[in-house]
Amino acid sequence: MSNSMPWSPRFPKLSWTPPFRAFALSEWALLPLRAFLGLTFLYAGLQKLANPNFFNAASGISIQKQLSGAARFSPIHGLLHAMLPYAGTIGLVVAYAEIAIGLGTILGLYARTAAFGGALLSFNLFLAVSFHSSPYYTGADIVFFFAWLPLMLAGAGQQLSLDGYLTRIVRTNHRVAGPDLVAIPFAQVQQLCGNLAGSTCRALSGAACRSDACPVLLGTSAPIATPVTLATVERRRVVLGGATAMAAGTVALIVGGATAGLGKLIGGAPAPTAAPPSGNTTTTTTASDTPAKGHLIGAVSAIPVGGAATFTIPATGDPGIVFHTSPGIFVAYDSVCPHAGCQVGWSKGASLMVCPCHGSAFEVATGNVVNGPASHGLTTLTVLEHAGNLYLQ
Repeated sequence: MSNSMPWSPRFPKLSWTPPFRAFALSEWALLPLRAFLGLTFLYAGLQKLANPNFFNAASGISIQKQLSGAARFSPIHGLLHAMLPYAGTIGLVVAYAEIAIGLGTILGLYARTAAFGGALLSFNLFLAVSFHSSPYYTGADIVFFFAWLPLMLAGAGQQLSLDGYLTRIVRTNHRVAGPDLVAIPFAQVQQLCGNLAGSTCRALSGAACRSDACPVLLGTSAPIATPVTLATVERRRVVLGGATAMAAGTVALIVGGATAGLGKLIGGAPAPTAAPPSGNTTTTTTASDTPAKGHLIGAVSAIPVGGAATFTIPATGDPGIVFHTSPGIFVAYDSVCPHAGCQVGWSKGASLMVCPCHGSAFEVATGNVVNGPASHGLTTLTVLEHAGNLYLQ
């Protein structure tokens, strides 16, 4: 008969801390994410600079119109309204910031700083533009925000990274061991670390065993620099990295300026027209000729059946659009897209109202959204025909 204690299962303790040097485990895995985010932000910045309409306040896709439209739905509407007088400057800063973030991410130069900038910009766009997207995951900005977080935590690492390359240059010049890791199966580590003496470790001179400082990986045989040398190496790396960043920034300014000049030369994307059919009209009126029927839009005869006309909504200053869908039947909408504030245009061939900024489409008959990213339809307006004229109620 055995006197041994009955067997009972043992469970390892839950660990709430990352493994030692966990940042290095993700270097290769994060390369696709680096490439996607970097190229996307670089393209976004160059696209803004290449399109003169982005800085033209009269255009429906301008930064001014986008800020004005976003302010209607954003939880930070007060801040957006305060930014409107400086919209052109803000658009220029955002464009170059996207270029800097994109280049830093692609090149792996100040990668954590670039990732922080990308996350900050994405979060601001979430608050300004896609805060009310429903379901929340249909808005791209919140997805971009969380996509930047792994790069904030891990950085670009040593692989295909200027940060890693500059670090290796400085360490080589100071004869300091590089930070590269060598993969060792954990079972082999367990075999090599069989130096337990009770609760202490002979390889650590009798000190308590530490799972985060295995002597196989961090023993006395490893070439470890002194704190003074490491500080010197870090200072040299920062200086060299700063000089490289300045060179990259100069190239980005030149490329950005050339892109903007080329965009102006070519003419950029055409400004959207909300009412392309012939015979359309935009009519203004004064208080003296405005009857009790409402705000005069124009003569009914100027809007043929199947045609449309644009006008300004006096209460808000927003652009409006009215359609003559069938004899005696008119529908009108506030033509500001509820997604980002761009002015929608009428695509006669598709019989839809389409946002030129992000592609949202709306039905002419109802104003309902057909394709996102807009989360809801256009604001419906009431129009009334009276004595051969059309009035906004």
